[in-house]
Amino acid sequence: MRPPRKNSRETTRHKQSTMEDKVVAKELDEWISKLEECKQLDETQVKVLCEKAKEILSNESNVQEVRCPVTVCGDVHGQFHDLMELFRIGGKSPDTNYLFMGDYVDRGYYSVETVSLLVALKVRFPNRITIVRGNHENRQITQVYGFYDECLRKYGNPNVWKYFTDLFDYLPLTALVDGQIFCLHGGLSPSIDTLDHIRSLDRLQELPHEVQIVQ
Repeated sequence: MRPPRKNSRETTRHKQSTMEDKVVAKELDEWISKLEECKQLDETQVKVLCEKAKEILSNESNVQEVRCPVTVCGDVHGQFHDLMELFRIGGKSPDTNYLFMGDYVDRGYYSVETVSLLVALKVRFPNRITIVRGNHENRQITQVYGFYDECLRKYGNPNVWKYFTDLFDYLPLTALVDGQIFCLHGGLSPSIDTLDHIRSLDRLQELPHEVQIVQ
């Protein structure tokens, strides 16, 4: 028997979807190349990037499952050139799987470029890079330690800061590597005693102190 023919509308929709995916991938590749030269995206591009990242991150768990082999990375804090050296030594994404443990912004001079690149890589290769929340992925802290001021200096307004800090609410809180290695940015609140407790938290907010797990 011959396999059933696809409906012409279904075929058209599939082709359109494939073309759209290719366009998105091409655009992301261009953004990543630009960011790898430590050149910032324009404000509109950052907004689009953050919205795409939200779509991906909203499907991830508070305890995000990660498979080996994976390279686990600590604080980056806006040190763009250190990040590029890390990729030089460890391999670029998607050739190497990465788990970043938070604190992407503040303190360093290139927080905008650093977090933009990591988010762009997450959107381009969602299954190859995991980014979880640190204590600096926080509105109040970024207003004290430099990210807010950097966004004002580089863009002339706080919009990019708002796009990213809104996105930070979507970041997973922790990761679990091969079901055995529990990874999080910092200390674990005494009020949290099981992984299921973490999974049940509403993370789409700045977490209250009593359930803070990224201090």
